[in-house]
Amino acid sequence: MASCCAKKVPEREKQVMVVGVDDSEYSTYALEWTLDHLITPSPTPIFKLVVVFAKPSVTSAVGIIGPVVGAPEVFPMVEADIKRTAARVTEQAKQLCINKSVNDAIVEVVEGDPRNVLCEAVEKHHASVLVVGSHGYGAIKRAVLGSVSDYCAHHAHCTVMIVKKPKTKH
Repeated sequence: MASCCAKKVPEREKQVMVVGVDDSEYSTYALEWTLDHLITPSPTPIFKLVVVFAKPSVTSAVGIIGPVVGAPEVFPMVEADIKRTAARVTEQAKQLCINKSVNDAIVEVVEGDPRNVLCEAVEKHHASVLVVGSHGYGAIKRAVLGSVSDYCAHHAHCTVMIVKKPKTKH
């Protein structure tokens, strides 16, 4: 005897994959690789894609170049440049997703240090995977600049995939 009030089984909720992007060819490659290998090959992908750009604060960006005489006058120019970069990077990320028929990707711009921003995005979205590109820095540069991928591998509460761009042969 069939029940007139049978419960509909809820569709399995997609896992979340966060991809960190910046204005480098390495993060663009990581996003492209993710779209090509993990998101679009399946007609029913298991991941919901969240693309995150960590926007530096004006004070941290000015601090990188050192003390600037008349720094307050420089802030608006730096802020405008940061906004342009964020818009360009996120538009490029959206376009890459659309080109691969991923129309439901979430693209976020969050102010802060990329290491913290990405780990916080993992927590916020309950991500099961974080994808970051590798700049391929050597030990000295990594020690001075800090490695976002290394930090995330040790601090993100999920699987971290570090995508390396193949070296071009000359």
